[in-house]
Amino acid sequence: MNFSLSSSIQPWTIHTSRSAVTNTSLRPTASLITTPDSNSLPQQSSIRKCECYDMYKQVVPFAEAWAWQKSILEDRKTLIDDNQDGSDTLIMLQHQPVYTLGTASTENNLNFDVKDPPFPLYHTERGGEVTYHGPGQLVMYPIMNLRFHKMDLHWYLRALEEVVIRVLSSVFDLKASRVTGLTGVWVGDNKLAAIGIRVSRWLTYHGLALNVSTDLSPFSRIVPCGIKDRGVGSIKGLLSDSWSMSDGELIDIAHESLLKEFCDVFQVELSHQPVSSLLRLPKRKQ
Repeated sequence: MNFSLSSSIQPWTIHTSRSAVTNTSLRPTASLITTPDSNSLPQQSSIRKCECYDMYKQVVPFAEAWAWQKSILEDRKTLIDDNQDGSDTLIMLQHQPVYTLGTASTENNLNFDVKDPPFPLYHTERGGEVTYHGPGQLVMYPIMNLRFHKMDLHWYLRALEEVVIRVLSSVFDLKASRVTGLTGVWVGDNKLAAIGIRVSRWLTYHGLALNVSTDLSPFSRIVPCGIKDRGVGSIKGLLSDSWSMSDGELIDIAHESLLKEFCDVFQVELSHQPVSSLLRLPKRKQ
């Protein structure tokens, strides 16, 4: 069974014992998720290994990263067929300028001719509407087996949001929140993080994108996520003048915090893998 999802459900709370922002450990701290239906159930009984392909300073073509995800996904399905448990995977990077369309996309939300787009345009199988990816935006692609976390797609979406909310509030002192009826993370009326996922046999792929120092002008050529009455923002654009940092420094700080909070929320321990091994993966048809 396949699912594509970029919708919302009841709010939730995460109760956690967190260390200071300066703690760079990638081992998760104790974390407990509660929703109105969960009765404070822990996410899982043990820490799972998560292979991490961290190329956050690299600007990677979308098609290449998409193919990597599909190859890893197919490998994980083979393991499931053999009753084996593969580790989770996280790919982190930036993209070359690109527009991607989700399963709910319509051309009405494109302010350009689809035959002559300003940047490459891809129709994907993730949930949601059109969005833009480009340099200065950190993208996380978790490929996770929800059988070992929680077999609940809405829980997974809320967990991805929680990762970003923690980063924005704890590191950058930005009042980040969810918006009822919408998916993503917001500061006021500005959306800073877009989320669109696909789940096949409880294996996730696609993921989230956080605008750190992104050039936001390409968003003017689309209706981002199909939402007409709200804007798009970036961490850089919302920080006060007291943050005298280069774009690269902001990316470094956001990257470190995203990894830490990802480990805490999902209760995983990262095992960094050589990026060269991704290049050896078999190519999958898009």
